[in-house]
Amino acid sequence: MYESYWQLRQKPFDTTADPRFYFPGESHQAALLKLRYAVENRRGGALLAGAAGTGKTLLAAMLRTMLGEGFSPFVRLVFPQLSTAELMAYLADELDGSPKASGGGLHECVRRIEHTLAENARQGRHAVVLVEEAHLIESRHTFETLRLLLNFGTSDAAAVTLILAGQPGLLPMLDRMPQLEERLGVKCLLRPFTVQETADYVAHRLRAAGASRVIVEPEAIPTLHELTRGVARQINRLCDLALLIGFAEERQTLGAEHFQAVCRELVAVVPE
Repeated sequence: MYESYWQLRQKPFDTTADPRFYFPGESHQAALLKLRYAVENRRGGALLAGAAGTGKTLLAAMLRTMLGEGFSPFVRLVFPQLSTAELMAYLADELDGSPKASGGGLHECVRRIEHTLAENARQGRHAVVLVEEAHLIESRHTFETLRLLLNFGTSDAAAVTLILAGQPGLLPMLDRMPQLEERLGVKCLLRPFTVQETADYVAHRLRAAGASRVIVEPEAIPTLHELTRGVARQINRLCDLALLIGFAEERQTLGAEHFQAVCRELVAVVPE
């Protein structure tokens, strides 16, 4: 709606996991490096933790684009609240790429997974299983099932790297499961952006969307950071609304007072 007014090719603050909009913040780059190390060196498990909206999904998308063809299949589990049987059936289908009709039971799923991973390794490939929203897993048995995936492989290397991604509440859960926690060779924690990173983040996404002039006034950045606490998703939401209202008001740039007004009227709405 507002793209042509601001002379943009597309919306700069959409929440889709588009690698073109990935911003290399300090903690994000460190996490990406660690995760690549874990996968490329065929480590069994890795942990990616961060508060809601800090960019875990986009970072995982970046990891997937950076890994070569040798690191496949790449399975992404976005709804981890499954029973053990449902979880194993889903992983069996996704890993071997040939969904089967229900039936065969848990034993058949385990057999399929073992066969697929063994064949995958013989062909020189390494599988990756990414479990998003892992903090939502309620059953200890589910975590134990995921841990058993790491038993597939040889004495030298695992046949699959399991990446658990979730909010920080996942950390104490894993502390109570030392058998799984000790298999996580890499642990990464994403933090919110600093004020300077917020400025660089906003500028980066605007440039990626085609901006060729200043749209957000530099003096507005501290206010933007304070209102959003440096959380990427909140920055996206507030900036998107600010661009929309700025278009409606025919503004030339977006200043601190504009962000405050938009946040007060559209973001921080509370019932009377």
